Amino acid sequence: MNLEFVCEASESQNAPLMPALLCLVLFACSNLSSQEPPLHEVFGQVHSSVVTIVTAQREVDPRMDKGLTTTGGVGSGVLISSAGAILTAAHVVQASDKLTVIFADGSKHPARVQGSDSLNDVALIKLDQPPPDGAHVASMGDSDAVKVGHRAFVVGAPRGISHTLTVGYISARRTPARVVSSVKDTELFQTDAAINPGNSGGPLFNMRGDVIGIVSHIITASGGSEGLGFAVTSNVAKALLLDAPAFWSGIEYVRVADDLARILNIPGGRSAALVQRVARGSLAHRAGLQGGSLAASIAGEEIVLGGDIILAVGEVAVGEPEDFPKLREYLRSLRNGQEFEIHVLRAGETKILRGQMLR
Repeated sequence: MNLEFVCEASESQNAPLMPALLCLVLFACSNLSSQEPPLHEVFGQVHSSVVTIVTAQREVDPRMDKGLTTTGGVGSGVLISSAGAILTAAHVVQASDKLTVIFADGSKHPARVQGSDSLNDVALIKLDQPPPDGAHVASMGDSDAVKVGHRAFVVGAPRGISHTLTVGYISARRTPARVVSSVKDTELFQTDAAINPGNSGGPLFNMRGDVIGIVSHIITASGGSEGLGFAVTSNVAKALLLDAPAFWSGIEYVRVADDLARILNIPGGRSAALVQRVARGSLAHRAGLQGGSLAASIAGEEIVLGGDIILAVGEVAVGEPEDFPKLREYLRSLRNGQEFEIHVLRAGETKILRGQMLR
């Protein structure tokens, strides 16, 4: 409720004080009407929409005879539909072989990835069964309406401690060119709400309980929260995963260029994408792409060698920074069931694999 009023000073010192007092009362009522609801009430409404995501994936382990072992990870997510759709961060689930979603009531539910965009670090997963009774479905807010200085809060599982609440402000609206990050192609909210490992993928709420962002990463020298947290805006997440055809490549890669490209004998020494891991059941797995098996440190960077080196997908060359958004758009343009070629370098030989888009 908005109240508009004008208070005028009395010309007489003996004039009644009632008009001035009335103005003060109306001003106080106006402020109360615009105040945010108590945070504990908002948290009580939305916390059951927040989930903990436990992942399992294969990792290279030099201590193992076969080089591979299964490891687990923990992230967060938020339920956005009664059918069991959950938003999270791409890096939480991108190359995972198995997902388990844990709700506030302690119930555990298997899930699968429906779509993932690693360039923007957002992903959509779906429960294999309906969510438990009483689980709140969060509302997606309009991130364009959020201003720097607005209060916001995060709910997630920092260090695996589920349903932890942290509160702060929107510190800035950022684009990747102004942020030191592996995220290359998105819009981000910067917040001083405490974010730690395990918060990734969880919701950033406004003070009405609407989701305005999906937690992505932090910038830290200590390894913990230093007040520099970043969340992908809700409008970006909606546009990529809810309003457009989504797909899940299921692949983790590193870009190789220059000296490393020549060392790996990439034809012409040009840039390419070295496959690190491939998730079971994903688009890349069905196409026959292979991940690496030998952990190595090259120029201070930890990578896995031995996997396929992707040279091109369809007519899109892969390797230069500008190639990856083009590749995403190409794959999005494919019809469900449509086949496409993947050109790879494997064990020194160029091969053509055939993939099929399945949504």
